[in-house]
Amino acid sequence: MDQAEQVAGWIRDASRVVALTGAGISTESGIPDFRGPQGVWTRNPEAERNATLQHYLANRDARVRGWQNRLSSTLGEAQPNAGHLALAELERKGKLDTLVTQNVDGLHLKAGTTRERLIEIHGTVRDSMCMRCGDRRPIEHALDRVRAGEDDPPCERCGGILKSATISFGQDLVREDLERAQTAAMTCDLFLAIGTTLTVYPVAYLPRMALDHRARLVIINAGETPFDEYASAVIPEQIGSVLPRIVAAV
Repeated sequence: MDQAEQVAGWIRDASRVVALTGAGISTESGIPDFRGPQGVWTRNPEAERNATLQHYLANRDARVRGWQNRLSSTLGEAQPNAGHLALAELERKGKLDTLVTQNVDGLHLKAGTTRERLIEIHGTVRDSMCMRCGDRRPIEHALDRVRAGEDDPPCERCGGILKSATISFGQDLVREDLERAQTAAMTCDLFLAIGTTLTVYPVAYLPRMALDHRARLVIINAGETPFDEYASAVIPEQIGSVLPRIVAAV
């Protein structure tokens, strides 16, 4: 029995399965990761500084560049790959309780994962939000204003600074989302970590919480993670290849 078949058996036998996905599941959709050898921040450390909340709020030029980058971004054109579709199928089979994603690309929703089972722990690029009053709208409304000539569009409700509804460095996670994710990790009996380096906290605490509550940990990731030694299985194969095989065998 190979590891894929073994993991499929564990999923069949589990009463509650939780998955955590990171940038590695979306690279096959043409979205670069951040910390890999060719990652966005590896190749351009300045991009990481531009992703900090304090820099964005204090620097109008950074906001103007940010909105122009969103206009030219092809992120919205990306489509789910076989890995995203496999997790949606796992939910349809009734074997996925909660999917926590560190990704902001919205591809799990496009693939068919339901909002009720999805926690976008780092937010989403689909919406904009005001940093003063919290008003939230589809980001296309703000992008239309940029196209019309507003280079740093303020909130239409209170005049505050708008940004994408993603969690920047220096910005707290949404408490309710974090609490849901933690509860899911502590009450599952199988935790799947897929395409994530497990180095970004507090999300990286989730597999530890699962292990502490006697769940089995499975890691599917191209590179090593700090949790490999604690996992029941570590599969360094291409996610879009191995995950569909696992789900098909469930």
